[in-house]
Amino acid sequence: MALAVALPAAAYDYPFDDPFVATVVGTPAEYRADLPERWPRKWRRTVIFEDREPPDFLFYERKYRYSWILQRGPAPLVFLIAGTGGSHNGPGNTTAGKALYQAGFHVVGLSSPTHSNFIATASSTSVPGHAETDAEDLYRVMEIIRDELPRRVEVTDYAVAGYSLGAFNAAFVAKLDEERQSFNFKRVGLINPPLRLYSSISLLDRMLDNMPGGIDNFPRFWGELITAFSEVYKRSDSLDFSEDFLYKAYEIFKPSDEELGALIGVSFRLASSNLVTVSDVMTDFGFVKPPNLVMGRNSSADWLAATSTRVGFTDYFHAYFYPYHRNLDPSVTRASLINQMSLRTIEDYLRSSNKIYLMHNRDDLILEPGEIDYFPEVFGDRARIYPNGGHLGNMAQRDFVDHFVKVMRP
Repeated sequence: MALAVALPAAAYDYPFDDPFVATVVGTPAEYRADLPERWPRKWRRTVIFEDREPPDFLFYERKYRYSWILQRGPAPLVFLIAGTGGSHNGPGNTTAGKALYQAGFHVVGLSSPTHSNFIATASSTSVPGHAETDAEDLYRVMEIIRDELPRRVEVTDYAVAGYSLGAFNAAFVAKLDEERQSFNFKRVGLINPPLRLYSSISLLDRMLDNMPGGIDNFPRFWGELITAFSEVYKRSDSLDFSEDFLYKAYEIFKPSDEELGALIGVSFRLASSNLVTVSDVMTDFGFVKPPNLVMGRNSSADWLAATSTRVGFTDYFHAYFYPYHRNLDPSVTRASLINQMSLRTIEDYLRSSNKIYLMHNRDDLILEPGEIDYFPEVFGDRARIYPNGGHLGNMAQRDFVDHFVKVMRP
């Protein structure tokens, strides 16, 4: 299937040219794909490591959580991998999952390897972020879930897709499957992946520079944010924290790009805070929690949250992730580890595999200047680059959704 990179002028009508607005607000209702409001998604739990017993502080993280939605008849099955800190049932997986289910696919939703539940129950190291290790962990989860499918379910083919960091993960999972051939994926869908993880996490960390008063003012900024959202709730007919709600908040307050950037930074800072907290509790590394401090299920976590919200993804890389991997391999340097966490390391595979399709936005906020040009150069006519949409802002836009479903069909 040959798919043109260029878009017909009339085929795409996403309304926001400002990438900050697009990233925060998403897709207004009139531009959204027609997806079912209700769908029969089932939440599931399973054990990944039989011999793993989480610390008492994480007593609620004893089983890996995922979800599936299954067709009555034979159909291809798509594993959907969430983005940074994302859950199996979060907004991104819900949008993509509804589109695929409506088109006749079985769908299995997977949390990101950076999600607290994955770190505690499914990560072999509990130190997420390594492209190959995360891929192996995801692959193990997929194989276990496949074995738990009901006998009545007939799977004709397997596919994998993801958005943001989940797209990055999906690329490495697909490469791993070429070696192990447990699934023989027929399609791989990548939505808005980072090119080099370190570049993207640095950009996200710097967005908090827009916060008035800097990171020291995080508690006050967060409190003001909650107050503002409460005001929108008073004027809203719904308590659903959805794109409609965010659009209404945007229309009421008309925030500047600096304020929107700070809001995006806060969102990812909360993800990094959860990551470092759960990882440190699991490994007892001593990054944000003193080593050998035993925390029970009734232990107060206020001081831990106050510490971890000051830690960005780049802090995690330099003070925790890199020392951890240097202990495993003394020859590892910061530069070599940064270079390993890049799609460039599997570029030959991405160029040659005709089953991998990419969708991206030219104004994506997680890409350094010029990085977007890498994707059409490597993927050729398997890449579709949209002119606007920020980071995932157009993921529910009707033409974006239609194209995603089209390329995922074997």
